[in-house]
Amino acid sequence: MKTRPTDNLPEILAPVGGAEQLTAAVRCGADAVYFGLQGFNARRNAENFGGDDLKDRIDYCHERGVKVYITVNTLVFDKELASVKKTVDTACRAGADALIVQDLAVAAYCREAWPGMRMFTSTQMAIHNGEGIRLMQDLGFSRFVVARELSLKEIRQLYEETGVELEVFVHGAHCMSVSGNCYLSAMIGGRSGNRGLCAQPCRLECSVNGRAYALSLKDLSYVERIPELAKAGAKSLKIEGRMKRAEYVAAAVTACRAAREGKKPDMETLRAVFSRSGFTDGYLTGKRDLSMYGTRTKEDVTAAAGVLKDLAKLYEKEPQTIPVEMMLLLQPDQPAQLTVSDGEHTAVAAGEAPQQARTQAMTADFAREALGKTGGTPYYLDEFTLFAAEGLTMPRGQLNDLRRRGLEALRQLRIGGEA
Repeated sequence: MKTRPTDNLPEILAPVGGAEQLTAAVRCGADAVYFGLQGFNARRNAENFGGDDLKDRIDYCHERGVKVYITVNTLVFDKELASVKKTVDTACRAGADALIVQDLAVAAYCREAWPGMRMFTSTQMAIHNGEGIRLMQDLGFSRFVVARELSLKEIRQLYEETGVELEVFVHGAHCMSVSGNCYLSAMIGGRSGNRGLCAQPCRLECSVNGRAYALSLKDLSYVERIPELAKAGAKSLKIEGRMKRAEYVAAAVTACRAAREGKKPDMETLRAVFSRSGFTDGYLTGKRDLSMYGTRTKEDVTAAAGVLKDLAKLYEKEPQTIPVEMMLLLQPDQPAQLTVSDGEHTAVAAGEAPQQARTQAMTADFAREALGKTGGTPYYLDEFTLFAAEGLTMPRGQLNDLRRRGLEALRQLRIGGEA
């Protein structure tokens, strides 16, 4: 699989709760996505994916150079070990690039049964110092989601001390508890956040000293600080929101891409699509005060209506982002041969033998025009070369067939299938 070129910049990691969110994330330019299966993930009420369509979803991402991380990040009871092993097996067999894990029993099974599979620590592990990272490295983890409570200075120090892959949340909901290790929902209603069923009781009108909604934090947003996070050692820029709609995913990915490229992100649209009285960067800056608190107001809700249609347009069509090089070889009495390459993988398709031209022999312009009709695919024709013996040609329909089969063969190579 050829990944998208990002000039060694940190990846943009998008949340996916269902099929439409996956399309939005990929088409808007995410470098990686994360989602759960039907069980054992921290957003069990999202649409998620089942075993039947999982491989198709992963293949869709891999063809477009997007990595897939599967969340198996809830705590697991002993009686569930057999079931969680099946979940891990399903994710690994389908071609996931990594698993995001909280429970160490899950990590132990993954190390034993799938030693080549990468594991990332879940945010619920609250990794916040070098000792935590070194311990998790000994247990087989290779990337570390740092606690959302860390400041920019602390993130930089953590990277300088360890040099490991750090994943940092850059946009999305805050949990009142440290990195989501909360039992409030479990105690009040039997719905544990550590089991993927948080009912968000912190968003209720709890009061402290007469102050209403005293547990409800605004969403964090470090989008405008992405260049600083990259310099501090962030390898992955993680967007929270697997329960959010596809337009939110589109807005967040688009804003992160702009900031990563040194452009001004559209924070007004990002705020309109979803916020709780605006955003906060209190943890990152170390300014932990009452300005970090906020609620979802009527104005916040109505603001979304004005941006949803334009955001949906961002992902309604397949963008052609993968350049390919084609070479067409025509020789007398030999099958026509089309070679297609993305720079990393090379596929070959053979067709019918070319014909002797009655009037006009094959030209490079005619062949390029026919072979360049790649609409509806993620590919576009970049470089083209024609090698044709004198006086040969072939019908446009045969060129179209060669193109379709050549691109399908390339697709199989990119997703890891048989060409």
